Amino acid sequence: MSRGGRHAYGALSVLAAGALVLTGCSKGGSDTGGDSKKDQQSAKRQQASIKFGDASDSTGPAAAVPGAKPGGTMEVLQRDSYAHLDPAQIYVSDEMSVAQLLHRGLTGYKSTSDDGRQHEVVGDLATDSGTTTDGGKTWKYTLKDDIKFQDGTPITSKDVRHTVERLFAPFINQGPTYLQQWLANTPGAKYRSLLKDGPYKGKHLPDSVLSTPDAKTIVFHFKTPHPDLPYALAMAGYSIVSEKGDTKQKYDRAPLATGPYKIQSFKSGKSMVLVKNTNWDPKTDPIRHQYINQFNFTFNQQFETSTKALLADTGADKTGISFNNQVDAGNLSQVLRDPKMKSRTVSGYQPYVGQMNINMSHKAMQDKTVREAIAYALPITPFVRAYGGTDAMEVAGGLISPTVSGYDPTFDPWGKKKKPAGDPAKAKALLKKAGKVGMKLTFGYINTPEGQQYSTAMAAGLKKAGFDVQRQEIPAETFYDQVSKLNNNYDIFHTAWGADWPSASTVIPPLYDGRAIADGATNYSQINDPKVNSDIDRINKITDPVKSAAEWEKVDQYLVKDVVNVVPTAYYKQTQIAGSKVGGLVYDDVIGGVDPRRLFIK
Repeated sequence: MSRGGRHAYGALSVLAAGALVLTGCSKGGSDTGGDSKKDQQSAKRQQASIKFGDASDSTGPAAAVPGAKPGGTMEVLQRDSYAHLDPAQIYVSDEMSVAQLLHRGLTGYKSTSDDGRQHEVVGDLATDSGTTTDGGKTWKYTLKDDIKFQDGTPITSKDVRHTVERLFAPFINQGPTYLQQWLANTPGAKYRSLLKDGPYKGKHLPDSVLSTPDAKTIVFHFKTPHPDLPYALAMAGYSIVSEKGDTKQKYDRAPLATGPYKIQSFKSGKSMVLVKNTNWDPKTDPIRHQYINQFNFTFNQQFETSTKALLADTGADKTGISFNNQVDAGNLSQVLRDPKMKSRTVSGYQPYVGQMNINMSHKAMQDKTVREAIAYALPITPFVRAYGGTDAMEVAGGLISPTVSGYDPTFDPWGKKKKPAGDPAKAKALLKKAGKVGMKLTFGYINTPEGQQYSTAMAAGLKKAGFDVQRQEIPAETFYDQVSKLNNNYDIFHTAWGADWPSASTVIPPLYDGRAIADGATNYSQINDPKVNSDIDRINKITDPVKSAAEWEKVDQYLVKDVVNVVPTAYYKQTQIAGSKVGGLVYDDVIGGVDPRRLFIK
């Protein structure tokens, strides 16, 4: 899943930003207020597999939140508006957060502790997390009774079939593709040939692939075992869509809710109001609550703005929160040090790894020596500092997060952990070797205060190495839509990706399978390396998670060191705050931030 720009699972002053350009820092920021040991424990905990629950685990209502009471309106301050609300198009972190309130799937992650650290995968709309008798080739699900869409229409197996079949339609191009590839038994984007136009021209998947023998039963048939299906179906991207209410592209702005809340109004880029979905039955839902009467979202609230408002804690901001905005860099140290803020603060390691993509579709970027020059020259210090230093980031060596099995803390081929300010001298020597000193480099950056700050300083570091860097801003709301276009204009641009469950199988294939290059796909660097493609197919057949984790790490190292299609930047942490009247505040490991499902007004 992608992070930022729009698993599960505020700017510094101009003077300080200028100092970043000139000096850099050996560690990338301050250690004040952080807890390194706690961070490492958090990361290790998230590597553990999550068990699949049975029917008793899947029964609602969800366990009560201590001290919770119903009522009230909550103000939600968000930087980015939502580009997508159609479940099938949701694959970025902020949209996945709000989806926790709006959408339900066959399975879901149920928190089994009040601190957001323990979970199990349970049946959400289904009666359990799924049953298989052949090692994962065939999976059966049965729908619960009394489950409905917001318009009161019962949810049946026809809706589930429609939900799956519409994933193959051409206009669905932003969400996850695991299920489609597994059903089609093919990697990359070839899955679309299984049902080229989705269900919209009267064709359907054969019963040998997906069968719905009655209104309650759904059976998935795979050619090869997929024991991770319950994890995949728990993703927001596979939440259920109404067959009757499907408006195709228009569904992205006005989906029919299955969760505890529905959209009353949505003004893109400005505001959104969620109110209670009266056709949601808590007796069917073991995961969510409906304590709040109404959520009022205000967009275009930068990290610094939302932090200052919540710190001030006056008026409506006493019941204020942000689902995704983190504490800005300028206030992070203060918040972490202030004992009075402890009850209003949550922090944790996220599964995201930042990376500077090098657009392999551009001829100039196909010169490996040029890519190596970019890797050596790129300063990581400005990126880490823009978000608050080592309290907010850890310099990355590879593409696998500390929260994912297979992570190797010693891997650092470009010396970023020792020299995060970059090595412009070595980079310039490589450019001279390639005869490319002075070559133009178009740097697409997200138009936020943090993006403006780190892109300016990173561009300066690249210029020292001999590149002619041209920065181009990209609006935050549509950032991932823009950089996932095949014919985009950007030579380099920064993205972040988090594992969809604790396995690198949800990192390497989505990002680097060359057969998945397509408009809207997540192979942002457009790499198509035969060895990587072959390794993906080989490792996906390994059923031992320990062995597969070791093999995925080999691919990680090959990509970073030998292919050089991306340059890892940082492993993410997150600190968020809330108003003094916000109850139920916890950091959820799976969501990677505040859990909106348990919030209430004190």
